[in-house]
Amino acid sequence: MVIHSAAIADEFSLRLTFVLFVSVVVVTLFTALLTAPQRDEISEFYLGNRDMTPLRNGLAMCGAYLSAATLLGSTGRVALNGYDGLMYLGGTVVAWMMVLLVIAEPLRNSGKYTLGDTLALRLPHGQRQVRLALSLCTLAVCLLYLVAQLVGSIALLTQFIGDPSGATRTMCVVVIGSMVVVYAAIGGMPGATFLQVVKAVMLVAGVAVTAVMVLHHFSWNIDDLLSSAADNSALGGRFLEPGLQYGGTTTNKLDFFSLQLAIVLGLAALPHVMMRLLAPRTTRVARGSVVWAMGLVGFVCLMAGVLGLGATAIVGRESIAEVDPRGDATVLLLSHKLGGAVLEALLSSLAFITLLAVAAGLTLAAAASLAHDLYGEVIRKGKAKQTEELGVARLAAVVIGVMGMMLALLSWGSSTATLAFLAFAIAASAILPTIVYSLFWRGFTARGALLSLYGGLLCSVLLVVFSPIISSQPSSVYPDADFAWFPLQNPGIVSIPAGFLLGWLGSLAGGRTEPTTPDDTFEEFEVRALVGTDQR
Repeated sequence: MVIHSAAIADEFSLRLTFVLFVSVVVVTLFTALLTAPQRDEISEFYLGNRDMTPLRNGLAMCGAYLSAATLLGSTGRVALNGYDGLMYLGGTVVAWMMVLLVIAEPLRNSGKYTLGDTLALRLPHGQRQVRLALSLCTLAVCLLYLVAQLVGSIALLTQFIGDPSGATRTMCVVVIGSMVVVYAAIGGMPGATFLQVVKAVMLVAGVAVTAVMVLHHFSWNIDDLLSSAADNSALGGRFLEPGLQYGGTTTNKLDFFSLQLAIVLGLAALPHVMMRLLAPRTTRVARGSVVWAMGLVGFVCLMAGVLGLGATAIVGRESIAEVDPRGDATVLLLSHKLGGAVLEALLSSLAFITLLAVAAGLTLAAAASLAHDLYGEVIRKGKAKQTEELGVARLAAVVIGVMGMMLALLSWGSSTATLAFLAFAIAASAILPTIVYSLFWRGFTARGALLSLYGGLLCSVLLVVFSPIISSQPSSVYPDADFAWFPLQNPGIVSIPAGFLLGWLGSLAGGRTEPTTPDDTFEEFEVRALVGTDQR
């Protein structure tokens, strides 16, 4: 979300945004401290209050998943690319079907605190090596996504004050990052849940009100909205036809398919989303939570599509591109036109809160994996006391937050979308195959899990390193170099099948040299995954 133009907000809007943002932060921080775990129990820190209703947990899932990229970036994609932008939003909605139909119930039934507990139950032979590999993949996914949020906070600030100085960038990242650490390290899951619920309610209300204003502007006539968007796009009917961004060459079409594949499959393996799936006490609540989350995410994406088309129709595609070639300023430009500085400030503060909520969930998920899987089970071999593991979890949250801040400052100028999409690709290529095979394939072994985790991670990273994202194009990290032999910007179309293939081959090869899961062990796991237990 790098803005290459001058600030678009006036001084009043900036002050009002600051006041609103600080007000929400003070309230949520105070509440996070009040709701923080009062006992030295890891279950309370990792899972929080497990008596939540499906609606509340669904709101928390929605708040944990929807990032500022949905409010700013996705709306901008629709405003600049029309039909192709709408198809991108559609992939986000379809992704939740994967969670609901395949992952949610068996993962909740067989898990405890982290995905590592599920794998340890399923793969008792070599569980320590599998937990280690899973912790590294979880850390990679969470750090990439966390850095994307922190870089996005700088870009959002840029929309108000223009290109910030180095000191201003540092201050912005440190302030946002420190708040994230407090939410995760002190508040744990209860604190993160409250922030995510507040953010989800604000996001749903904010996009709904703005979308109503857009529809009212066109007298609730969808045909007028579409025709005005086409007329003001300077592209005519092409704006509402496929291929504007991902059309033309075969490479562009494959890139779009690869991106959608990573989004649809990656969501089911994002660590902070999986952590929320483990929080409900009963299967019924877990199922209802995912249904609510799917409906809320679908509603927000639908409203984002309306906002994108409305921005093109009211502001104009060329005007948006002139202010911000990436389109991330679309919502603020539209809100300024519709409601002046007040609406602009409301949506701007909402974007900052969105960054905080997603970043807190990511930090907590990574800290839980490092403390429970890496320290508690690999290093201490399950002998760590609860107070000891809880202290490590809080320390890990601080370390991850500091690492995120440092990487965000080093990554200034990088595309937040690229960082986020790489995180999705790693999750879909490394973690998802391990989950699917563990839940549904009797012959899956620890060696297959290791090959799937390490292979999917390395394949995703290497393909991005040798892609146009890093070199060979003016927008690349190193535009003057040219070592991009992989033509696509998202590696999912290659790395995801590679992750599944490596898990399959590793399991077949491992069957001759390591014990496979005994039939009775797998059957016991299968019963638990399908039936579960309501008290853990």
